[in-house]
Amino acid sequence: MSLNPVRHITMDAHDPWRLAQFWTVVTGYPVSDQDAPGDDEVLLEAPEPGWPGLLFIRVPEAKAGKNRVHLDVQPPAGTRDEAVQRFLAAGATLYDDHRSPDGLGWATLRDPEGNEFCVERSAVERGLIQP
Repeated sequence: MSLNPVRHITMDAHDPWRLAQFWTVVTGYPVSDQDAPGDDEVLLEAPEPGWPGLLFIRVPEAKAGKNRVHLDVQPPAGTRDEAVQRFLAAGATLYDDHRSPDGLGWATLRDPEGNEFCVERSAVERGLIQP
């Protein structure tokens, strides 16, 4: 059986450049040098070979209904709550809060065009890496 790596995760967008700018804050992935404001497609390039990039493609229609697929983001450092605040400051909105008083759980946010994504506890909070 051969592997079929995922090359891109693609999101429809009214304004691909604007949405890519938001997601570069979330992921740290850089915008492709070949893309510019006004382009119909904008790519955020994955920093590691074999990781999928994020591709934003212009569409005329608005998002309708709940996402069938969403991204779960795990900050590598700091805390989940610090990441949530950073993403809110960048233009996200809080959609559903599943954080609990004991520090567990996640927050579901929406990007500037309404796409849901979850912010989980950081790798540090999970004990996966040292601060």
